[in-house]
Amino acid sequence: MEDGELVARLGAGDGEAFDEAYRRHHAPLHRFVARMVARRDQIDDVLQETWIRLARHAARLRPDTRLGAWLFAVARNEVLARHRWRVLDADRMFALMTMPARTVETPLELAQASETERRVERALMRLPVKYREVLLLVAIEGLAPQEAAAVIGVSPEAARQRLARARAMMQTLIEDER
Repeated sequence: MEDGELVARLGAGDGEAFDEAYRRHHAPLHRFVARMVARRDQIDDVLQETWIRLARHAARLRPDTRLGAWLFAVARNEVLARHRWRVLDADRMFALMTMPARTVETPLELAQASETERRVERALMRLPVKYREVLLLVAIEGLAPQEAAAVIGVSPEAARQRLARARAMMQTLIEDER
């Protein structure tokens, strides 16, 4: 089912469409929010409010709404409302992070992979929020820079500039840890 059909069914109050939207978008939203807030209860609260807003506003969504981008924008706005752009405690955030499982052949490879992942996560958490969010949306969640720009409320050029700056900052931060 395409986004347009899903949005139309959501607008008509179709419960199965809501279930489908949840199935498609819950995991990416959870990853994004978990990297933006520090406490498990806050993650759950932001996600719950995001889904409540979808239920409340589904009938008002435009037919051309990109549902994933809309949900990311709602979640981002909820995070900002709760945290007022404060830089979050990187140690507590790191404890909440879960990296995808990887097949590793030897204990040495496992240790090296784990250390690399920890360096990347620490560097990510040291980025200012405006750079972290665009990097998460584009590099991790797969949104196009134009979609990320719409989510965070900046021009596509500003999003591309932030993304380039975020990538450069990540490289520097990771290299500084070696």
